[in-house]
Amino acid sequence: MQRRNAIENTVRNTGDGDVTLPPYTDLLWPTVQAVIELGGSGVIEEIDSAVIDRTGLSEEARAVLHGDGPGTEIEYRLAWARTYLKGMGLLSNTRRGVWSVTDRGRAVREHEIKPMQVAYTAEKRRKRMVRNSSQGAQVVPLAAAPEDPELWREPVLGAVADLTPDGFERLATAVLRAAGFTTLTIPAPGSPESTAASGCVEGTGVLRVSLLSFSVFFRFLRGPEKAGADVVREFRAAMVGRGEKGLLVTTGSFTDDARSEAHRHGAPPIDLVDGDALCDLLKEHGLGVRTTVRTVEDVALVPAFFAELSGR
Repeated sequence: MQRRNAIENTVRNTGDGDVTLPPYTDLLWPTVQAVIELGGSGVIEEIDSAVIDRTGLSEEARAVLHGDGPGTEIEYRLAWARTYLKGMGLLSNTRRGVWSVTDRGRAVREHEIKPMQVAYTAEKRRKRMVRNSSQGAQVVPLAAAPEDPELWREPVLGAVADLTPDGFERLATAVLRAAGFTTLTIPAPGSPESTAASGCVEGTGVLRVSLLSFSVFFRFLRGPEKAGADVVREFRAAMVGRGEKGLLVTTGSFTDDARSEAHRHGAPPIDLVDGDALCDLLKEHGLGVRTTVRTVEDVALVPAFFAELSGR
């Protein structure tokens, strides 16, 4: 079953009967209005709560899990609604987990939402066709293309942003152990050395690669949206005497200056992992992300073949 079909199923079985859930397309307008009523911005949890209240969903509908959980289906669909509204220029998220309405979002009318969503989807499909044509023979899809496969990262990063400090520390530990760390030392919560309360998890560990092992000083950050060279320099200063190698992870992204600073000649190199790469690690190791392999037949027209038959 294709992703779009999975999103737009409006009925889920809870064991006690069928529960109707709105597709994400029906959540676009309520989401914009909810953010406006919250004062123009809000965190995911309060936005979700406001939308659910506006739509009058029953307790049974709110409790339906997405797949095997732990998240609910309505939370999953609301995450897709926010992603589309961002693409449509109606919402923005300047910080992870915090969403704001744009000027365009304040001015939009309910009857304009559907045409904007259709236009946005068509533009994504057009860009995909351009990418396909630049990679080989021109092709024209004969059926609607599936949703952009990269959009799955946004809900994952939203879930990471919503973790408690202890939960974020446990996530960092799980990622490191799955990646091959054999020893981890992280200051206990509440200790003078602990940085958990500031949205940061740091410590030391031993990474084994084949026959070799390295001591690594690591730091996991929730944000900033774009970490600059100053973040890398501060990390390098803290790294002195605590590890042979450095690993800096952020749920946001790194500027070009930060990446240059991480590999500056004459300074200890630092490996950088941004939010997209963190999502890829979670997916690779099955940490909160389940991947279902499916076979999809993409049928496309090749105009050049028919043109050649006619001698054109």
